[in-house]
Amino acid sequence: MKKSAGIYSIFSGLAALLFPALLSAQMMDSKSIVAPGAQVEKLGDGYKFTEGPVADQNGNVFFTDQPNNKIIRWDAETNKFSVFSDNAGRANGMYFDKKGNLVACSDEDNQVWSFDKNGKPTVLVKDFEGKLLNGPNDLWIDPQGGIYLTDPLYKRDYWKRDPKMQQDGEHVYYLDPKGKNLIKVDANIKKPNGIIGTKDGKTLYVADIGDNKTYKYDIQKDGTLTNRTLFVPKGSDGMILDAEGNLYITGKGVTVFDKKGEQIAHFPIHNGWTANLCFGGKDNDLLFVTAETAVYGLKMKVKGVK
Repeated sequence: MKKSAGIYSIFSGLAALLFPALLSAQMMDSKSIVAPGAQVEKLGDGYKFTEGPVADQNGNVFFTDQPNNKIIRWDAETNKFSVFSDNAGRANGMYFDKKGNLVACSDEDNQVWSFDKNGKPTVLVKDFEGKLLNGPNDLWIDPQGGIYLTDPLYKRDYWKRDPKMQQDGEHVYYLDPKGKNLIKVDANIKKPNGIIGTKDGKTLYVADIGDNKTYKYDIQKDGTLTNRTLFVPKGSDGMILDAEGNLYITGKGVTVFDKKGEQIAHFPIHNGWTANLCFGGKDNDLLFVTAETAVYGLKMKVKGVK
């Protein structure tokens, strides 16, 4: 039987008071890390596939529309979007270095690029031991300026190269702070994807999306990794940490784990695959999420890592 508009309105009001979880589309937040009353909001859409969000020091977020070969900038003051680069090398995961350059996994030619503030690119990594990388996917820059990057194989229709595996597997690499030496730091992984490290440079998290696991490592002074342990039995595309040390992973929405690996939150994003996320905004408390054709925001009580 169809309810009248009046009855439906009364029911909705009661639901808001008695069952707020129903109206938040099954949002789970056991530690109250979301700002009171905040909901996931669409910030922009009309893209082909969004990826790689990262915020600059002012909270402006840069993300990629990879199939359209663009890097888009979202302005934290005006909420407006503009094109930062329309020749992004098919950029995917990105991170800012200490000089304000935007470093990107630009897998059109299986390289890592650095964009200056005017969007001019410079190639930082073009191969490993004389062979092309499979397709750099995501990266994190440590406090010394060294770059950790994941190199899975996802065959791209825009490649002019042989689409087969270029290396002897899908590995995690480290480029030293001087940008001279690229080394393999984990070769025992199925398909590495999301990657993030702690502000103190002591701990690294890497998602093995091919084996549905996320690992935790101790970072050594020379950039090598030790004490690999299973953090959670769940893989991820992109990852981020907040200032409390909680780890946010993506895929089917956003799932949050505390330092012990216990799930404390889940935020559904109703637009297919949730690819990546970062903290941004003027107060560094906006969770900025890329999901296929759109980007979303969720106001948080916790802040991102600065």
